[in-house]
Amino acid sequence: MERRRRTPTHPFIHELELSRARETRSILLGCVLFPIRITLAILFFLLMWPIARLRLAGLSEAERGTASGKGGRRWLLHPIVLFLSRGVFFFTGFMWIKVKGLQAGQKEAPVLAVAPHSGFLDMLVLCVAGLPTVVSRSENSKLPVIGALLEFNQAVLVSRKDPESRRKCVSQIKERLTSNGYWPQMLMFPEGTTTNGQALIKFKPGAFLAGVPVQPVLLHYPNKLDTVRWTWKGMSWLECLWYTTSQFYTNVTVEFLPVYTPSQEERDNPELYADNVQKLMARALEVPATDFIMEGLFPATKLGGLSLPLESPAGETLKLLRRHGFSVAQVETVVNSMIDYCHSKPDRVVNVEQLTILLGLTDKKTAAKICSLYSKNDTLDLRQLCLSVCTAAGLRSQEALLHTAFTLYDSDGDDLLSAEDLSGLMAALVGVPQYSIAEMYAELTTRGQPTEAALYDLLTTHPTYRKLLQEYFQSKQAGQVLADGNHNGIPNRKASHNNNGLQNGNGVTSKKSE
Repeated sequence: MERRRRTPTHPFIHELELSRARETRSILLGCVLFPIRITLAILFFLLMWPIARLRLAGLSEAERGTASGKGGRRWLLHPIVLFLSRGVFFFTGFMWIKVKGLQAGQKEAPVLAVAPHSGFLDMLVLCVAGLPTVVSRSENSKLPVIGALLEFNQAVLVSRKDPESRRKCVSQIKERLTSNGYWPQMLMFPEGTTTNGQALIKFKPGAFLAGVPVQPVLLHYPNKLDTVRWTWKGMSWLECLWYTTSQFYTNVTVEFLPVYTPSQEERDNPELYADNVQKLMARALEVPATDFIMEGLFPATKLGGLSLPLESPAGETLKLLRRHGFSVAQVETVVNSMIDYCHSKPDRVVNVEQLTILLGLTDKKTAAKICSLYSKNDTLDLRQLCLSVCTAAGLRSQEALLHTAFTLYDSDGDDLLSAEDLSGLMAALVGVPQYSIAEMYAELTTRGQPTEAALYDLLTTHPTYRKLLQEYFQSKQAGQVLADGNHNGIPNRKASHNNNGLQNGNGVTSKKSE
């Protein structure tokens, strides 16, 4: 019996469902092959540790930053690390690697752009390409063995939390890619995250910033069981490793496409360059090129520069609250009290303990989980939680929701939005950060002063942004529960913050009338 695979709703889900016979076979083979293969792979992995450390041993920080990787040390150590790297993948089941096309030299193509990116097993392309340099998170440099290999590779390290580190990373990448052969080729996964391979998501522009020629590289896994995908939802990395090592072998083909040389327009516009390479690779793979991205902790799609989550943190928050017995009315009451809290406090960022009290929970675990949905630490902006939950649960009409958002994000109280205000407001409404708000803010200011009425007009009349109300907010507000039974849908009784139904000609509350 053949395996059964669910059709995913987007490229960030991969689930492998086996028939009983295949599952039994996998368990039996895994009990034999998994411990043997993992032991041998770990052994080869550990052997690379001391050898990798020798590459830059004794060099000063300045010398490490300028070494090109040429010379005696590279001549001696590089073949050894390459052999051991290939051994690691050999023992995990990649006994043969089929190569199509020819790899270009560094001067012909300083960048190798690899897609689709399925998981950590994709790193086998490094063996085929001769260990080109990579970009990695700075946190990885502290990991055993991994840190030594990144040092050996002279990888570009970046801290995603530090803006200065990101700027330095961009500068280093440009310097290396325009070194005219001084630095080795650089290998990048321009998707920036892993997918199920059924579509190419939007490429990040990092690999294309220098405007140098790129060689697209495709990864194919033509196997009966697709065990190599480690995505946002579905198989975990451990399941991925178990099922892969439980097969007798895993097929993989690395295909080098012809070098892509950018036009002058593409050199001037890295995002256009990235989009064109994405489309070229998608055609070669016979999959769609999409606008899906991974924004923070959640997959999203792009709309006029905005990032719209495919599965919003607010939806997950509502599920958590329902598990704790919250009815719609209770959710509404809690949200209203938190909005009042936001209006009364200058600092709207709360920690887990404060959120536990505001939600009326008896334990901190649920509050900590909600925080983790919105941020990478134990705090969150309460405005973002309130407004995104209002959107997801349909607790306010569109006009009332926008009015509440405007009053919360009008930072200086002048009835006008700055670009930063708009970024925060839109992030709160949809539930994920918004980093590319310039296009939307420019459209807003073409309508005059960036007032609440102008924002509502933009969202209801602009051909791109009205989709936000018509398709995104409207779908979220199906079965809307109006809080106070009137057309305004705002239960908050504080006169200074509510909507008394006095509207201007655009259908948006005028603050002056309050």
